[in-house]
Amino acid sequence: MTPTVPELLVGCATALSAQPNAEDAGLYTATRLRTVATLNVLIAQESAVGSAVRLWENSALRSLLGAGGKYGQEFADARSIGDGDCSLATLDEANARLRRLLIRLHEAVEAAGDQKLDREILALYRQMAERRELKLPAARPAT
Repeated sequence: MTPTVPELLVGCATALSAQPNAEDAGLYTATRLRTVATLNVLIAQESAVGSAVRLWENSALRSLLGAGGKYGQEFADARSIGDGDCSLATLDEANARLRRLLIRLHEAVEAAGDQKLDREILALYRQMAERRELKLPAARPAT
């Protein structure tokens, strides 16, 4: 399961609002707070670019899948998979459908020995990973 931004924020709020037990004081509580802080930094990064990344990714997936139409009509038809209302939920739904099709296309491309399209798919995988990369905050030494 991949948690959504709202689910992560609810989890952070729950962790922050929980009354710590006396035996949990000190390092345990400090570690819990650092974990929540780290999650919030990652959530902020995802919130800042999440929609734009998904819109780019879905467009790139549709384009590449359309180019693989010679391997089956389902790939050419991928161009009709829309982004809905552009909410993260609908973008993710379209993205999941497109990624499943890309996996099937990649299998067909590898089986056919189509090195050119294989390299294009691998390049897209790298670009997608780079655009989704989140940066962990720099660790500060404990005091």
